[in-house]
Amino acid sequence: MTLASPAPVSVADPTAPILDFRNVAMTFPNGTTALSGVDLTVQRGEFVSVVGPSGCGKSTLLRIASGLESASEGTATVNTDRIGYVFQDATLLPWRDVQSNVELLAELNWQPKRVRTPKAKWAIDLVGLNGFEKHLPKQMSGGMKMRASLARSLTLDPELFLFDEPFGALDEITRERLNDELIKIFVEQKFGGLFITHSVSEAIYLSTKVVVMSGRPGHLVDTFEVPFDMPRDPEIRYTAEFAKLVGEVSHALREGHS
Repeated sequence: MTLASPAPVSVADPTAPILDFRNVAMTFPNGTTALSGVDLTVQRGEFVSVVGPSGCGKSTLLRIASGLESASEGTATVNTDRIGYVFQDATLLPWRDVQSNVELLAELNWQPKRVRTPKAKWAIDLVGLNGFEKHLPKQMSGGMKMRASLARSLTLDPELFLFDEPFGALDEITRERLNDELIKIFVEQKFGGLFITHSVSEAIYLSTKVVVMSGRPGHLVDTFEVPFDMPRDPEIRYTAEFAKLVGEVSHALREGHS
C-alpha cells in the first residue's frame, strides 16, 4: 500500500497521462469511506465523464485531482499544474461584472492587467458572452453565469479541466446548448477533461470515454469508449446507436448500484 502525498504528485512528463489514479481510496475522519481502489486515467486530449449514484464519491475524485483533498491510500498523479475547475455553482462575485469576474483567477495568479484583460476578452468571446462584459451576475441567466465560470477557468490555459456537474441545475435546452459549446472548446483547446454528471446521455454526448462508478464506497465497475467523432453533431442524440449506448451505460449503472 502506498500512501498518497498531501497533494497530487506533479510529474513533468509530456507523454504521461494528464491524470493517473492508482488504487485511490478516501476515508474521511468520521469513518465514512467514499472511494475504494479507484484506477482511473485521463490522457491529454481525452474527455472522460464519470457517472454513478449519489454519494459514490464522484466529486471526491475531482477534489483529489485538484489537490483540495488528499487520498487516504493509493497515488494520484497529475502531470500538470495548469488545472481548471468548474463547480456546480458558478460562484461569481456579485459585485463584479463579467469582465472582472473572468479576470479574477488570472488576477489572483498575479498576471498583470495588460495580460489578463485581453485573455479574459478571448475567453468571453470563446464562450459566447461577448457584449455582456459589463453585466453583473444578477442581470444574467443561469446559463450565462456558467459560461462566465467556464471562461474564468479558461484564462488559466488549463491542460486538465475538472467539471463538477456544472450544468445540472439548468433547463434541458440550455444544458444541451452549453454541451455543444463545451465540445467546441474541447476540440479547440485539446485539454484533458474529467466531467461529473448524473445524466448518462450528457456523459455520452460530451465524452470520448464514460466510466461508471458503484455505490459507496465508489469504485469503477465499467468503462465505455464512445465511438462518435468529435465535434459531435447534435442530431447524434436521436440516433439508434446513441440510444443503444445510453442503454448499455444505464444498465451498468444499475448493476453497479445493486
